[in-house]
Amino acid sequence: MDIPTLPDVTAKTITSDRLTTRVLFSGPEDGIPVLFVHGNVSSATYWEETMVALPEGYRGIAPDNRGYGGADPAKKIDATRGTADLSDDLAALLDSLGLESAHLVGHSLGGSVIWQFMIDYPQRVRTVTLAAPGSPYGFGGCKGLDGEVNYPDSAGSGAGIVSPDFVKAIIDQDRSTDSPSSPRNIINTFYWKPPFVPARVEELLSSALSIHTGENAYPGDAQPSENWPMAAPGKFGPNNALAPIYRGDVSKLYAIDPKPSVLWIRGDSDQIVSDNSMFEMGTLGQMGAVPGWPGADVFPPQPMVSQTRAVLDEYKANGGAYEEIVFEETAHSPYIEKPELFNQHFHALLKEYET
Repeated sequence: MDIPTLPDVTAKTITSDRLTTRVLFSGPEDGIPVLFVHGNVSSATYWEETMVALPEGYRGIAPDNRGYGGADPAKKIDATRGTADLSDDLAALLDSLGLESAHLVGHSLGGSVIWQFMIDYPQRVRTVTLAAPGSPYGFGGCKGLDGEVNYPDSAGSGAGIVSPDFVKAIIDQDRSTDSPSSPRNIINTFYWKPPFVPARVEELLSSALSIHTGENAYPGDAQPSENWPMAAPGKFGPNNALAPIYRGDVSKLYAIDPKPSVLWIRGDSDQIVSDNSMFEMGTLGQMGAVPGWPGADVFPPQPMVSQTRAVLDEYKANGGAYEEIVFEETAHSPYIEKPELFNQHFHALLKEYET
């Protein structure tokens, strides 16, 4: 994987007990560790500007997740474990670096990984900062504030709902603007709010195109279903790992000890993680974009943001603490679109913990 890094970022190949992957580092080697977890169709490259802006004395650490970028392509995601493969990879990386704990920062799917990490390794978490995180209940195929699955097989979630044109464009390494489904058009329309375009958009596009593809990689395998929209999640890949049928018992979050403080930052114009996501079948069916929608009683739009808020409210009621901050005129990547504002809140949480 050959994507240029910023001058103050170092890329290394690290082998843990679970995975060999590319890891980006910033700051002093003995600095306070901050572990960054990237989202879907991206890589650690997305975190570079945030890493180099860390306060003095902090060490930024950003791995390419299993299934992405510079990670060993032979290592697949077992989606039947939800995001536990990715969570366990993070713990193994900390072990390989000799670190007991770290501040955790996650974007989108990276936030979904952090929900699992909080459940499995609460003693290793100093604080949690979430940028537009996925719902704790997964992506697609569920409803209500408690994440009830719409169908027993979780139809309408997983790899089967991913646009085949978009997948083909990634396989073809398409850098054009020729199709609405081209990766360049998708990230410039949905990752950030137009007309904003990041200065390093070429590197970010390369990062998106570096995701591993194939039936057992991205988007993963799918199963036929008798339930609308006639596709249920398979057993491999990141999109299947987000299927609600595999997410496990979210209520375990309320029992963890200790309970790290959670900072949740999102954009008011996010169309990916939203109560009306343009990538979710309930929303698309309601709009008439996907035929055969069975109606709001059976398959309503998933209230992703409201689900996250409900979970964090319960987390707070059980002794945890969280803050929700909404950036105006911001889409799915608040740390890229409004870096100074994001860092203002993020750094305040870091310093509050360390002092």
